[in-house]
Amino acid sequence: MDAAALRQRVEEEMGTELERIGSNKLLVALTDADLSTGAVLRAAADSEHAAHNTFAGWADHENDPAARELFGWVADREAEHRDRVLETLDADYEPNDGGTMHSYLREREDTIERVAAGLVGRPLVSVRSHLQIVSHFVNEADEAGADLFREFRTETEEELERGLAYLDDHCEHEEDWESAEMVASYTVQVAYDDYADSLEGLGIDVKPVC
Repeated sequence: MDAAALRQRVEEEMGTELERIGSNKLLVALTDADLSTGAVLRAAADSEHAAHNTFAGWADHENDPAARELFGWVADREAEHRDRVLETLDADYEPNDGGTMHSYLREREDTIERVAAGLVGRPLVSVRSHLQIVSHFVNEADEAGADLFREFRTETEEELERGLAYLDDHCEHEEDWESAEMVASYTVQVAYDDYADSLEGLGIDVKPVC
């Protein structure tokens, strides 16, 4: 296997979950059905803050120099994303840390698993989240807001590509690729389960209406 095949297999295996996460119900789940711009931005700030903390923690305790540099780079980028979101909020807001997906990520101790979960599984979810936030701002006729999250989406795709490149360089055995595929897919599953639970708690069916 190689990185391109890994991405393809994860997207195929988790296709239904990723498609549903990328639906217009996502912001309902993230904001407890408060679709105001402020609520959307606060949810985005929480997500970026949690990502920063996850990768900063990994960078602080990583022995492999290449992975340490990669995690530090992502941590800095997510901190920048968080701060740019906070600048758009009308009032001071202290973002929340944690969440189900980041709890799972922070339990990973193996470097390959961290890269696969944090830089393959997570960004496959995040690019879909960003797209829904872009749509929110387009509907609000807020082009500046839409452009901000378009930029985040592009930069998250870059994180994904760098994660895949790391795996291409460091997965030496088929077992490494199998482990990477397992944790990347399970990261998507954790994010999906959290999304589905949130919708069900609001009395909304997670399945699309046909």
